[in-house]
Amino acid sequence: MAMQAIEPASSATVPGLLPLLNPAALLANLWRHRDLVRQFTVRYFVSRHRGTFLGAWWGLLLPLLMLAVYSFVFNTIFTARWGQTPNERLAEFPVVLFCGMVVYGVFSETAARAVGLVVGNPNFVKKVVFPLEILPVASLGAALLFAGLSMVLVVAGNAVFLHRFPVTLLLFPLILLPLVAISLGLAWFLASLGVFIRDMENIVIVLIQQVLFFMTPIFYRTENLPPGLQRVIMLNPLAVIVENARRTVIWGTLPDWWDLGWCAVVSLALMQLGYAWFMSTKRGFADVL
Repeated sequence: MAMQAIEPASSATVPGLLPLLNPAALLANLWRHRDLVRQFTVRYFVSRHRGTFLGAWWGLLLPLLMLAVYSFVFNTIFTARWGQTPNERLAEFPVVLFCGMVVYGVFSETAARAVGLVVGNPNFVKKVVFPLEILPVASLGAALLFAGLSMVLVVAGNAVFLHRFPVTLLLFPLILLPLVAISLGLAWFLASLGVFIRDMENIVIVLIQQVLFFMTPIFYRTENLPPGLQRVIMLNPLAVIVENARRTVIWGTLPDWWDLGWCAVVSLALMQLGYAWFMSTKRGFADVL
């Protein structure tokens, strides 16, 4: 794959703190390296199933198999019901569950991969001048591509089994904005910390793939929780994102604009802080690696 020419060393100098807290500078930097972001996104996407017989088709087949398993387990074995609508169909619980898992999976996968992004590419740190900050962006891009394939199955299942194809689907990209921001911000933090703290991978597995997973309403409705616990759960930005994704994709209702608004502000702030942290610490990566 042809790679974009790497910029000269003078362009890789780390600026002061104030420019790093400027959102315009962040966007300008990513836009300047957009070709590299695109190329690495495709590389991460293709490499997931490289060497397999079906190749990238696994990106569609695996979510389809997962949806089939969830449908069998929760409909046949547990006879679970979500309880959102009075005349709930059998297929509603697995579709609702799968939608939440797809959305959370973007965040979880991006965070998990971020820890080893810099450590796993020492040549980019030591031998050439390379914009390391684009690696978490490309990893997030690949996660979004896989999630897009899974979300097609959610929309199709909603249309075929539940006979819904809501117009509020057009609002789903608005739900993705805070998801992208919070995933990218945390990815920049973790990519940097993964260089200096080699235990970060285990910490991420426990906190993000287990604790935070169950603190997000994926397997349960927040309305079924005690009022006090509901308020605590909804302080989690990912809970707001998952709930509003279901509202727009499955049930055809408008997002909760208030919750989505504060969630977007927090997510954008985290993204900016994560970028500033990564850019201010990356000068020490070569010494550690």
